[in-house]
Amino acid sequence: MSSHYQSSSALGRFVHEFEETAIAVILGAMTIITFINVVLRYGFQTGLTWGLELTTFLFAWLVLLGVSYAVKVTAHLGVDAITNMLAPKPRKALALVAAAFCLLYAVFLMKGAWDYWANFANLPQTTGRWFPTGFEEMKRTSYRGWYEVLEVPMPEWLRWIEPLMNDGDKYEKIPRFIPYFILPLGMALLLFRLVQATVRIATGRSQSLIVSHEAEDAVADVAHMNRDN
Repeated sequence: MSSHYQSSSALGRFVHEFEETAIAVILGAMTIITFINVVLRYGFQTGLTWGLELTTFLFAWLVLLGVSYAVKVTAHLGVDAITNMLAPKPRKALALVAAAFCLLYAVFLMKGAWDYWANFANLPQTTGRWFPTGFEEMKRTSYRGWYEVLEVPMPEWLRWIEPLMNDGDKYEKIPRFIPYFILPLGMALLLFRLVQATVRIATGRSQSLIVSHEAEDAVADVAHMNRDN
């Protein structure tokens, strides 16, 4: 986890702590489930039948949370060989153009993510082909909250959602809208982080959007170690 990130707003700090905590919890849960399954399989010829599906869902959460987290800590890779040759004003202008395209793409992703997740959450999809222009009218026949995953059993502490989402009928497996919630959540976080990055460029606090010089840093570390030896 990156420790150098700082936010001046309470919302930014809250989202930062949420992302770091969620990523740490997900990594820990994936490790524990996988370890238990290995022990059960090779030691007792059994296993958690739902383990693979749950770790797959957790990995999806990890990836989609990591997308916005990497924007926040500028860990995404970028090529700035040409823009670094420009004067500060043209470089800033190009950075803002790149940010505008990224924001547009994030809006498209957010709309698609919401429309897909809403199918399983008894919620209306958005209208409009490219940009959301409102919400569709929901009908009872449109409800899909009863869709379940394949293997992961429904925990007892979540039974309170059955009257809300499934007309009081019992879920045998967890409903799909729970693991699929990472789609709109992850895209909302990505859009939020891209807005933050764009504001940093516009106010002169950053010269680029999401550029990491990972290769250059690695070369510098190797050179430093060679000098020490």
